[in-house]
Amino acid sequence: MNRLSDSLPAAAASLAASAASAASDASAATATTDAPAASWPLPATLPALIRQAAARYGAQSAIIDGDVRISYADLLQRSQAVARALLAHGVQAGERVAIWAPNLHEWIVAACGIHAAAAVLVPINTRMKGPEAADILARSGTRLLFCIGDFLGQNYPALLKGLRPASLEHLVVLRQAPSPQGAADGTLGWDGFLASGAATDPALVEARERTLSANSTADLMFTSGTTGRPKGVMAAHGPTIRAFEEWSQVVGLGALDRYLIVNPFFHTFGYKAGWVAAFIRGATVYPQQVFDADAVLARIASDRISFMPGPPTLFLTMLAHPRLKDFDLSSLRSAVTGAATVPPVLISRMREELGIANVTTAYGLTECGGCATVCDPSDSVETVAGTCGRALPGTEVRCVDGQGQSVAAGEAGEVLLRGYHVMQGYFEDPQATHEAIDADGWLHTGDVGVLDERGYLRITDRLKDMFITGGFNVYPAEVERLLSPHPAIAQVAVIGVADERMGEVGCACVVLREGVTLSEAELIAWARTAMANYKVPRLVRFYEALPVNASNKVDKKLLRV
Repeated sequence: MNRLSDSLPAAAASLAASAASAASDASAATATTDAPAASWPLPATLPALIRQAAARYGAQSAIIDGDVRISYADLLQRSQAVARALLAHGVQAGERVAIWAPNLHEWIVAACGIHAAAAVLVPINTRMKGPEAADILARSGTRLLFCIGDFLGQNYPALLKGLRPASLEHLVVLRQAPSPQGAADGTLGWDGFLASGAATDPALVEARERTLSANSTADLMFTSGTTGRPKGVMAAHGPTIRAFEEWSQVVGLGALDRYLIVNPFFHTFGYKAGWVAAFIRGATVYPQQVFDADAVLARIASDRISFMPGPPTLFLTMLAHPRLKDFDLSSLRSAVTGAATVPPVLISRMREELGIANVTTAYGLTECGGCATVCDPSDSVETVAGTCGRALPGTEVRCVDGQGQSVAAGEAGEVLLRGYHVMQGYFEDPQATHEAIDADGWLHTGDVGVLDERGYLRITDRLKDMFITGGFNVYPAEVERLLSPHPAIAQVAVIGVADERMGEVGCACVVLREGVTLSEAELIAWARTAMANYKVPRLVRFYEALPVNASNKVDKKLLRV
């Protein structure tokens, strides 16, 4: 099995060294913030965070999931039980363990146990189809998978039928009894899995935890790219904790907050800005499996939710609810949004019609741990809606021209980031790592932005061929790769087009093979069987030939006209 090193790769190591000595050019579009002292000494690793939280908050509820209430002390015990079972199944330090499930308390407990066993967490998008998930499981060399049984009309173990990679030795099915042949194919139920670790000495888990450091790899999160194939982003324990302690301070997340997490746990917004941030601050987590406006509004009222981040689409849907005024939302105090263009009127309506006093926006990407800049809740509506805020403490942001030179404040350029929370690199892909992080430790985001004289960042465009639909990044190259096998398609290019509700949606520009026919509805229906729903194009345009530039590459600018 491949092992992940605890040490940073050369590109990320140079980041730490260069960031310490870098000086900002006052005349260029560069912004940085010095880090203030944390409210108490931060733990170096995520298992240490759980131990610290158990000691600090004890009987206080860490998770409330329906009728299940898990205190901070109980969370520690449950995560230790998961770690003992992982050791009993032969999972070694640095090996990968994946979770393919919606927002459940078991997801959090399993993740905490994976970290305690010094293994590496691999979150998998619940919207992925079998081939997409199998590809990630195979390339990550995942040994054991925690998987939901039935969810949204799909049986997830069945999605892997005939696709399960040889490296996947064990499958733990959540909230569903395993198949009768479970013992033969390595399948267990959740309770059976936990029971398997009962004989494992807890001291062995503690010994595993002691092998971890702040630089040990905590998770491997796959994010698509312009190459059309997801890349695994490696992130360490310590930077995650520090970044989201800083984030929590800015957005005002506290120990008395009741945090409804609608953002999926497989995404940094639901995982790191979600339950990790909550556990740093001692808040109570309320997992929400899917976004349904009626259910979410009812939960805010009944559970007295005070903190709820989400993409703009979530809040626009809530505001459009015909019975909005029937729900008591007076407890909802804070919200963080982003991931798409935010109209100023949305911020005003969130404050006035939803009654959310503290509304802020942020910017980040998986390669920097999920967050790089954030607005202060006290900023004006125009600032919150029109910018992504200022750099997190300890983070540098600058905008550069095509030659890599910093541009002046107010001028557009590619957004570069440097700081302690930039990824360790792409898993088993040194070339892609080298292309993303330069010799001076700057992460090239592919986004185009403008820094104003205050150091606030505004994203204006994307160098990378990517668009955002309902808060999810969609990479046309990947969608094109998934559409290409259709027998009627000769050539396809995917672009993002504006959509009032979703921000942007995909449009497939298709050249058909000679002598065949295909309708828009037929292609969309086929796409729904081949890829996650948010990747499915909502529009199809047919062409006799796609426009090309002088290099004979498809000219997507002409397609967008």
